[in-house]
Amino acid sequence: MKIVLLDGYALNRDLDWSALKKLGECHFYDRTPVNDTQKILARIGDAEIVLTHKTPLTKAIIGKAPNLRYIGVMGDGYDVIDVEAASARGIPVTNVPIYATDAVAQFTFALILEITSHVGLHNRLVHEGRWEASPDFTFWAKKLTLLAGKTLGLVGYGRIAQKVASIAHAFSMKVVFYDRRPKTHDNQMSQQVSLKELLTTADIISLHVRQAPETLNLIRRETIEQMRPGVIIINTARGKLINENDLALALNQGKIAAAGLDVSQQEPIQPDNPLLTAKNCYITPHIAWAPYETREKLLALTIANLTAFLKGTPQKVVNVQAFH
Repeated sequence: MKIVLLDGYALNRDLDWSALKKLGECHFYDRTPVNDTQKILARIGDAEIVLTHKTPLTKAIIGKAPNLRYIGVMGDGYDVIDVEAASARGIPVTNVPIYATDAVAQFTFALILEITSHVGLHNRLVHEGRWEASPDFTFWAKKLTLLAGKTLGLVGYGRIAQKVASIAHAFSMKVVFYDRRPKTHDNQMSQQVSLKELLTTADIISLHVRQAPETLNLIRRETIEQMRPGVIIINTARGKLINENDLALALNQGKIAAAGLDVSQQEPIQPDNPLLTAKNCYITPHIAWAPYETREKLLALTIANLTAFLKGTPQKVVNVQAFH
């Protein structure tokens, strides 16, 4: 059995792949050009198993991979796969939905704390000599903000958002959340509200929803206008949830006080992205998911999904309804 990994670089640098190699003849590629259909097809060749992180498998590619029996997405989001085309051929598509819950929740608060406490800025200023030149025992170059008593609005209330809520409670924050479906939850400190109420009452808004037609450009001029002045926006989910031109304008006008973003609409970010020059915009290169322990778990769960398929008991199948 031939297994092809199309884009393993983000995981491949420091993990042990021996368990995967025991399952078949493995062909690993660090990167595969995402827009080169012929290159993708050439690398898949006669493989039965394809693993991908961000390399797309379109209808055209799936239709021209004659031996393909299984597609494993090494991550939660599977928007790079034409699931309908895979289903039409009876090919299960699996994902790994829970591997990064703790890591992304931690990073969400890393962005919040950087924006409200400015640790990085003041560390730099101290090393540049500002503290030793100060006439007082202390100084601060930007406004410092206390989180206690502030309202955190979570758009989406899945596993990551719920973990973020629990951290927020430790900071004595009020938590409200919007989700399209009614949510039952044990923690009475979180309150489900309408999207409009969240937008109009939250001091910090953090995005935790999938990329889907109804969530594209969720943060745009019309929704920004409903927000209270000085709001902070956090996005560790997907870049296309935000209209970047509208966010940049709101940051430059001061309507939004700051934004902490681990994702962008196009990744890697492009040099003409307006957020690169927007005021108070903190951007990291899609690393919320990437602690060593998290990547190790992702690899283990990817192998577990493939092993289950080979045993005839597939798990974490996103198109399971196609087989009923």
